[in-house]
Amino acid sequence: MFSERDLSAALEAVRDEHAPGAVVLDCARDFETLPSAQAEDLALLTDSFEPRSYPEEWLPADTPEILRRYASDDLTVGAPGDGGVAWTHQTQPPVVLVKPRLEGSPDAFVDLLVAEALVEVGLDVPEHFLGFFGERYRDLATAVEGRLDPTGTYQLAAALYDAYLGLHTREIFADWEETHPDLFDAWVDAGERLEPRLADLSADLARGRTDFGDAAELACAAVKHTVDRSSTSPHSQTRAGGTELPTPFGALDTEAYREYGAEYAVQWAEKTFERLD
Repeated sequence: MFSERDLSAALEAVRDEHAPGAVVLDCARDFETLPSAQAEDLALLTDSFEPRSYPEEWLPADTPEILRRYASDDLTVGAPGDGGVAWTHQTQPPVVLVKPRLEGSPDAFVDLLVAEALVEVGLDVPEHFLGFFGERYRDLATAVEGRLDPTGTYQLAAALYDAYLGLHTREIFADWEETHPDLFDAWVDAGERLEPRLADLSADLARGRTDFGDAAELACAAVKHTVDRSSTSPHSQTRAGGTELPTPFGALDTEAYREYGAEYAVQWAEKTFERLD
């Protein structure tokens, strides 16, 4: 199921700096959540693993089964929405998993996704939005009740956590211009590819051409591709003017969200959905 992935010199350097000892593996089969038997096979490639669990009371009654499973004490690796690369620090050392769905993608793009995962592993943050929101997940579900179903709430929570991670990683990516120029160029290119889709997002949302969860995924994914305009980093803009997130998502591209995390995200959802009403 797993084989160790050969890393470029740039990825080796990123791993050494951000996640020393992390194991990067290619997966023989695709997955959203790794089947339990295969997840336990990671024990053959790591020193130990300790499944993470979360309190049942964090979950609303109508929580999707995948989230209930994630909260249990089963070893659960990966979740819907993770994309082509997943990571976990339920193992020691941490593991980054590259899925076969990325076959055929440009090497530079795949390297960027692996580099992003290594940086996130090194942040020592939760690997899933449930660990980020904690007991506030029920508050998020209440804030969007009547507008989003349980699956839509899951999608929004995942997007909000993606934005939060982006606020912590983007300065690191921006500083790669000199040290890892190929990764930097791939980061800039990925951001530029999002811009045309962001331009009409507010109008598409208002006219019902896209639903809120899909809009949130797109806007929140863009957070990692631009840097706060007040940044003092010499590479604080991915391009002239940076990327401005459309309403109502611009309020997530702030230092306040980075500082206050889940509490801020819930308040944003409450205010946003009040305005929609």
